Amino acid sequence: MSPMPPSLSLLSAAPFALLLLAIALLPLIPRAAAWWAREQSQALACGLAAAAGALLYALPTGDWGRLWQSALQYAAFIALLGALYTISGGIHVQGGLSGRPGSNTLLLLIGGLLANLLGTTGASMLLIRPLLKANQHRKHRAHVVIFFIFIVSNTAGLLTPLGDPPLYLGFLKGVPFAWTLRLLPEWLLAQGLLLAAFYLLDRHWAEGPAGGPGPRPKLRIEGIMNLELLICVLALVALLGTALHPLGLGPDAKSLAEQGIQALAFSALAWASYKATPQRIHAENHFSFAPLREVAILFFGIFGAMIPVLALLSAAGAQGGLERPWQAFWLSGGLSAFLDSAPAYLAFATLAAAQKGLAAGDLGGLAQACPQMLAAISCGAVLFGAATYIGNAPNLMVKAMAEARGVRMPGFAGFMLWSLAFLLPVLLLATLIFFI
Repeated sequence: MSPMPPSLSLLSAAPFALLLLAIALLPLIPRAAAWWAREQSQALACGLAAAAGALLYALPTGDWGRLWQSALQYAAFIALLGALYTISGGIHVQGGLSGRPGSNTLLLLIGGLLANLLGTTGASMLLIRPLLKANQHRKHRAHVVIFFIFIVSNTAGLLTPLGDPPLYLGFLKGVPFAWTLRLLPEWLLAQGLLLAAFYLLDRHWAEGPAGGPGPRPKLRIEGIMNLELLICVLALVALLGTALHPLGLGPDAKSLAEQGIQALAFSALAWASYKATPQRIHAENHFSFAPLREVAILFFGIFGAMIPVLALLSAAGAQGGLERPWQAFWLSGGLSAFLDSAPAYLAFATLAAAQKGLAAGDLGGLAQACPQMLAAISCGAVLFGAATYIGNAPNLMVKAMAEARGVRMPGFAGFMLWSLAFLLPVLLLATLIFFI
């Protein structure tokens, strides 16, 4: 591992730190929240942060190629999120749900499985609408949405790179596609405990089904064509990397080619889904590209501002830092809970790789050399995302959709009390079983 040029100072991390503070704090400050809520304001802040981070890295180091690599990683990342969001928005589920404890728990379990195919964002957007509709007659509904955020929007996406943004970034940096399946025990623990707690709580607040004891409308799924497109997305992510091996490309060229092809292929699938889906389905799903635009803007700033941060972490890694998996679990998780899981994952995975003498982008090597450390970082980034509304992109989207349907959701501090009561015991138990 080559040492970092001395001209790259700690000040080069300032754009990244300031951007993450803005994402976390500005929505909570009354006078600043209105300004930050505007798309143009976020685009301005993120554009400045990305440009500052890129220049603070490239000017002193002369490594302009790193900017091109980061741009391709961003394109592949947003193309995947866009494909999952657009395709899932073309699937409409209605009927067949009673809003009873068993039915609600089953829907959360299904969402927990689908999150690994559609991503936590795709599964959340697909299932939150039928869940809200099935429970619209109930007085106590907030807990249903809260546990939906805990399970479907966060902790469920642990088994594949499609499940959660940090795992997909790991895949882009060399972690094998099937490697995350080794996290099945951690997934089963989190899902089992949260589903059991939800069922008991939902039984406590159970009410009669909507419309009385009469027959419910049959379950109907529209937009079946989009399910086939989702299978295409999964196949592309799983197989595209191996398809490039016969071309004889080196690791760097292969990675760049793979990311470029993925970005084009995912964009094409998203376009095909949007054009082929009847407008009626989009209207019934209240489909809009506004949430996707917000995510794309925020991650543009994060990807650009993170370039010097990752380089600094790579240089500092050889001096030590992360020694035990439980430290990696709580440090990566703590950052993920209050800022964002994707940069937290990359930051600590890069640090762990550097401590093993690996290149900053060689997370595949880390998966082989120190799988327990990468497992701790992966679990921390995914599981802790459920601790606050800002821990993962779907959290605020689900909250907004629930409030639009008349559900009185807790505020930022109130949601954290729920996570302390139900999520914290799961995290502590996971630490004792898997990471000590």
